[in-house]
Amino acid sequence: MSVLDAEGRRVRAAERARARRVAADERAERRRAASSGFSNPSNPRRSVWLTLACGVFAVYCLFPFAYLLVNATKTQADFTSTFGLGPGRSFALWDNIREVFSYQDGIFARWLANTLMYVVVGAGGATLLAVMGGYALAKFRFPGRKAVFAVVLGAISVPGIALAVPQFLLFAKLGLTNTPWAMIIPSLISPFGLYLMWIFSDQAVPGELLEAARVDGASEWRTFRTISLPLLAPGIVTCALFTIVATWNNYFLPLIMLKDADWYPLTIGLNQWKDQASTAGGQAIQNLVITGSLVTIIPLVIAFLLLQKYWQSGLAAGAVKE
Repeated sequence: MSVLDAEGRRVRAAERARARRVAADERAERRRAASSGFSNPSNPRRSVWLTLACGVFAVYCLFPFAYLLVNATKTQADFTSTFGLGPGRSFALWDNIREVFSYQDGIFARWLANTLMYVVVGAGGATLLAVMGGYALAKFRFPGRKAVFAVVLGAISVPGIALAVPQFLLFAKLGLTNTPWAMIIPSLISPFGLYLMWIFSDQAVPGELLEAARVDGASEWRTFRTISLPLLAPGIVTCALFTIVATWNNYFLPLIMLKDADWYPLTIGLNQWKDQASTAGGQAIQNLVITGSLVTIIPLVIAFLLLQKYWQSGLAAGAVKE
């Protein structure tokens, strides 16, 4: 029995010595990282200032959302008579939501449906074209490929607002202003999405894999559909979210293209409600504007939460050397 006790004491002593050596090595690694300015991902060190900076940035990003949540629960009277980040005298969130969808004969629902249509057709089409175009530019060689690359880069450098007036004049000549096509057709073109999918396709889809599929007799379309698309999922999701957010938040283009309130997206419709109080005899409905804004961002939040798994699945792509 004494032999077993002695062996147990020896093992515990060895474990304590090992723990002390590991702790000493970690302290030495932190000192080397602090002196060199680099950190070791496998041995991170806490930084109070970095934590505070991240906390301030998080508060800055979440403050507008908190403002919406608090003020969407207030009546119009409470909105103008209480502190902006304080609760109202009554909880009126559900009443505000019902009034948002019933005000002006329920036109908010029409604006929401318009926005969804512009996003599904416009942003969805832009994503599809960007994926197919980027894949073709990355995996096929043809004359003029470098010229296309230069044109894409040039299109990215031109701000969209600079093209709004020429687009309006063109669509006016074609008689398409004040129609859904004035929103859908410009949304189908995403130079940044094309460039993103071009670069991502070049890195994410190995050429050897495509050659093996061709040797097995697969057509180009089948190779793209069954082999390339699953590998491109993180890039497709990123491109889709960029185009969805851009179309959902588009303000200037519908402002100059659309005059009929029945075709307004949410951005123009809510702005019209906001400006209603400044018109002669207009009624202030800030509580409905705030509640409508809260309802507007919910689909985007849901889209980000549902699609984040595709980002996570592609975070380590290409990070390990084979």
